[in-house]
Amino acid sequence: MTAPIGDPPQQDAGAPASGEGAPHPGSTAAAPHPEPHRFDRRMLETLVCPATRAPLTYDPARQELFSRAAHLAYPIRDGIPIMLVHEARETE
Repeated sequence: MTAPIGDPPQQDAGAPASGEGAPHPGSTAAAPHPEPHRFDRRMLETLVCPATRAPLTYDPARQELFSRAAHLAYPIRDGIPIMLVHEARETE
C-alpha cells in the first residue's frame, strides 16, 4: 500500500530522525579546536619581511613577526600573519 500524496514518507522506527545521531563527517562539532587561532611556527620557514626579504622572528607574547632588518613588527590576527607594511608596527 502506498501513502497518499502529500503525506511525508514513513521512517523506520529504529532509525534516527534527520539531523539526529552522529555528527556529519565534515562537522567540527565533535572535535573542538583546543587553540583555534594559534600561529603555526612552520610558516617562519617560508615567510620573509615584505620590505627587505629578511628572515622574521616570532614573538608569541605580542603575536607579531619581527623584522630586525626593517625594524617592523607584523601583527598576527586569528593565527594569520598580516604581511602588509602599512599594517606593521615600527620598532626601534
